[in-house]
Amino acid sequence: MVYQPPLGARDLLPVEVAQQQWIESRLRSVFERWGYQRIVTSTLERLDTLMAGGAVKRQSLLQVLSSDDGELGLRPELTASIARASVTRLAQAPRPLRLFYLANVFRRQQEQESYQAGVELLGAGSVMADAEMLLLVSDCLDALGLAALDGPSPCTIILGQAALTKSLLVPFPEAFRGKVLGAIAHLDRLTLETLDLSPDLQKRALALMDLRGQPETVLQKLQGFDLNDEQQAIAQRLSQLTELLASRLGNAGPAMILDLSLVQTFDYYTGIVFEVACGSGGTNDVVAQGGRYDQLLGFYDPQQETSPGIGFSFEIEQLQQALQFAGTLPQSTGAVDWLVVPRTEADQQLALDHGDKLRSQEQRVELYLEAGSDVEAVKGYALDRAISKIAWIAVGQASEEEVLAE
Repeated sequence: MVYQPPLGARDLLPVEVAQQQWIESRLRSVFERWGYQRIVTSTLERLDTLMAGGAVKRQSLLQVLSSDDGELGLRPELTASIARASVTRLAQAPRPLRLFYLANVFRRQQEQESYQAGVELLGAGSVMADAEMLLLVSDCLDALGLAALDGPSPCTIILGQAALTKSLLVPFPEAFRGKVLGAIAHLDRLTLETLDLSPDLQKRALALMDLRGQPETVLQKLQGFDLNDEQQAIAQRLSQLTELLASRLGNAGPAMILDLSLVQTFDYYTGIVFEVACGSGGTNDVVAQGGRYDQLLGFYDPQQETSPGIGFSFEIEQLQQALQFAGTLPQSTGAVDWLVVPRTEADQQLALDHGDKLRSQEQRVELYLEAGSDVEAVKGYALDRAISKIAWIAVGQASEEEVLAE
């Protein structure tokens, strides 16, 4: 029998691990420069925590077991767990809370484990908080070398607004809203034209399809929808946000489009939502997504008092694919500096001591484990492992150091 990992899972080999660590170290550095602190939450949570009041569907969760503590499952994302922690153990911490994470998540739909890096900004509901999220995303892309590779950035920030999109669909019969939104999201004009809608609603559906593109153009088209006061306030906030971002990013960062058909996997978003799509090998992969959730924290609060929140997460594997295509990832693990070789069994203790000495000097050291081996065999071993320096160790002699020709 050939043993393989389960469907959707995979082993990460040393080079892949080195690449992910390269990505994580750069993201972490950006998060910390923006004042975010790392939080580590439990991989295993109660199902009612993970479902976030029904915003996360039960069928998307991987249930592990039932216990005296209730039904337990593996987290499909980190926002719910961090929201829980913020209103319990962090309830007295000053607001806003700036937290980041590097963690694995598990989702039934994809039948896979994946790794995410992300941030949550809790207790801030302003336009500036929205801007901070998107500027932080841009800084992360810049740190990874994806902000501008050989000219324009290969990445695009796609910005939507969950509350506004839902409100624009209210005139449609409830049974049609999902179909209309799905057709708009997939640019499926034919479906919109064949839905059993009144002429006015069909015209509205086709007009909604045009609400994507340059922010100023989309916001101008939006005024043709006879917006109520609440919708006008959202549109004004979107205008303020996109102006802030344009003034900060100019032409130096990723492109940005406004797309009011954008929806996210989880249904707790109440404000802006966004995705980051990066081109690689002729395709556009979503490497990050996030948004504002101003009602979620109230679900976990003992007094049901809510507080605003916003965050995003990078999918490390998707970033890795985009960076692999761009040629910016390391293609090998860190090289070992020295091979320490005891000439005889009597020299083994001295070889261990010499290895310790080199490591104390921040050198990477590998011990040759077979004393008394043939010199050429040792050299061949070193070359196979890309080790360029050998320290030959013998009692009563200074270490003999040899640099191998590449």
